[in-house]
Amino acid sequence: MTRLTLLVLLTLLTLLTGCASGPKFTVDDGRKVDETLLAGMRAYGAGERLIRPAIARSAALQDKECDKQWELPFAVATSAGWNENDRVAWVRALQVDERLTVIAVTQDSPLPMGTRLNHIAGQASDDGEKLLEWLAEARDGGKPFQVGTTVGKAVQIKPFEVCRGYTRFAPPNTPQLQDYHWLLSLHPLEVTQAEPTPDEALWAVLWTQGLSEEGGARMKTYHYAIKIAGTLYNLATLASGVKAAAMAADAAISAAKSAAANVASELIKQQLIEQGKALAAQKIREGLIDAAQNLTRQQVLNVMQAAAANRGSLGGISRIAATAFERADAWAFTRMAALGAPPLAGFTLHQKLIERSLYANAFLFDADRLAALNKVAAARGFESEVTAILGGYRAEALVASIGAMPLASAQTSFAFESVDDPGAGRFSRGLIDAMLELPAESTARKK
Repeated sequence: MTRLTLLVLLTLLTLLTGCASGPKFTVDDGRKVDETLLAGMRAYGAGERLIRPAIARSAALQDKECDKQWELPFAVATSAGWNENDRVAWVRALQVDERLTVIAVTQDSPLPMGTRLNHIAGQASDDGEKLLEWLAEARDGGKPFQVGTTVGKAVQIKPFEVCRGYTRFAPPNTPQLQDYHWLLSLHPLEVTQAEPTPDEALWAVLWTQGLSEEGGARMKTYHYAIKIAGTLYNLATLASGVKAAAMAADAAISAAKSAAANVASELIKQQLIEQGKALAAQKIREGLIDAAQNLTRQQVLNVMQAAAANRGSLGGISRIAATAFERADAWAFTRMAALGAPPLAGFTLHQKLIERSLYANAFLFDADRLAALNKVAAARGFESEVTAILGGYRAEALVASIGAMPLASAQTSFAFESVDDPGAGRFSRGLIDAMLELPAESTARKK
């Protein structure tokens, strides 16, 4: 055999071996990545692991009165579309690469954590975003369908029905984002820092569904979008961390920050809470067993006022949703009891958020909400238990104190047309509403 022939054979062997190995996917090569984004990815995964079992628990309600949506017994993520360094961060944070990867499961999920999918209902691809589109379509069909894993296993998936109002977390690149809509609510990642229990996670899910049920009609009056099929919204209902949704979230936050009212409210909140937040962080670092006993009344009041300012700063459809927060609280309270879960879980989650000064979310009560829900709890004979949860402070006393403080007016009155609302641009009604009209693929995909 001549040297030239041998060289040709070796070249062909190399090419064939390369083809046989298939596409290469991102691995963690130890490089430096954006630590803030990495933390957001880890919090995002923690949030999905938290709420996925709670969503399954909520299905047991079988509430004939509420509108329904389909859910899956697992949550997925993909790094498709992210830049190279960020794809490495996805692997490091959650062992997710470009393929569609299971990152959270219910107790009865037929797919375990870490499963990678490449077939959805008879369609095959290694493109995670394309698989997401097919998965959303199969889920919303409401009938059992098959998925295929990268190890060649076929698994049947059965969607299940829950009350309308998807509970999801903000994309990891915009951890502070919050957006409330009758179809879907995106909660900020700071909620995961409170380390909610399974019952508190169930509260969060039921509260989100209650917001849809109790506030949906009013939100629709403000704006009713009918373009749902084939939009970015579909992908976000499965994985709000998908790159296109993450980019839209970043743009939405930039748009909100340009509104003077939002900027002003941010400054108010920052000035109000800085001292209390630093003290709460110190208490957590010191490992105090019962932080509630070490919070002064003024610190508690400050955080609750910041929650009022946060609620008042919401814009677009979230602003209308905020007028139904009290009704969502009561809806969740009643449904917790119906499911045999502790109805005071909303209070315990509120207190955890108080202790950590995490106020920029929908689960820390302001004075109006605390007063309203305390009446519901007291009517069921839980008044003393609520006082104990609140660190010994009586709810009505806290409400009275806040009512005498100047910042109580931070929550502006509701209006369908308000000068405080940005009122212009793609994201003026919020990220979720914009995604209903955004295409799933916002830029041309590289071949």
